[in-house]
Amino acid sequence: MTDDQPTKVKADLADVPRTALWTLYQRAVEARRPDRILHDPKAVELVDRIDYPFAERFGTSAVQAQLQALRASCFDREVLDFLAREPRGTVVCLGEGLETQYWRVDNGRAHWLTVDLPEAVELRERLLPPGPRQRYLAADATDLRWAEEVDRSREVLITAQGLLMYLRPPQVKALIAGCAEAFPGATFLLDAVPRWFGALSVRGRLRTGSYQAPPMPWAMDADERAKLRTASAAVAVVRDVRPAGGRGAVGALLPFVLRVPPLSAYRPSVTALEFAGRAAQP
Repeated sequence: MTDDQPTKVKADLADVPRTALWTLYQRAVEARRPDRILHDPKAVELVDRIDYPFAERFGTSAVQAQLQALRASCFDREVLDFLAREPRGTVVCLGEGLETQYWRVDNGRAHWLTVDLPEAVELRERLLPPGPRQRYLAADATDLRWAEEVDRSREVLITAQGLLMYLRPPQVKALIAGCAEAFPGATFLLDAVPRWFGALSVRGRLRTGSYQAPPMPWAMDADERAKLRTASAAVAVVRDVRPAGGRGAVGALLPFVLRVPPLSAYRPSVTALEFAGRAAQP
């Protein structure tokens, strides 16, 4: 191995944590394109540094990569809006895996907290050592003790990207309710797969390349998002965060998928939950 070819990092992740490699690879595939819709050089760098058969295991689909980039862009847009309002706020990323959002949108003043399982955090620390405004916490996101590590004097945005679908429905409800209680006035940003997609995963019928996606026991059709209010009386606003842009057939079809039933219901979705402040809670 020459000096300009550093030793690659092995990524031995199992089951749900392994999905971090899948999403990372999809972002990198899109970011390598000259007509990319997501600028993510850090994702490209990581794929080159990790010792893993990405293409062999996951295949290569330009459509799949673009869809993942559109999802990431929805989260990026919301975080950027939050940081424009609260430049010194805190972004809490639950189940972040190898997401590289910090390097896409950080404003140089915000604080970032990653909460993920120990094996995921261990790999993230090796590949993406935290900077002075970043902290990685090895913990189960469903165990709300991590909330004690967040500075309550700052405004908070919580992201759960690619996480909730792998939890059981009661866990999803409890996590939202716990965050609403712990962080009055905060925003909780989540994504969901539609019910038909979740059912396929539970039956073991979701494959890309030689990779089989793990079961996704929690799913929600896009037109069901109002039901998220039942998680807590403190959920004051439920807002659809729609993808924008797109390229080729995806870009041409996206407006119809977003507006025309039943396609508009049976699509993946990104939703922002805004929690009431302490004074406004019943």
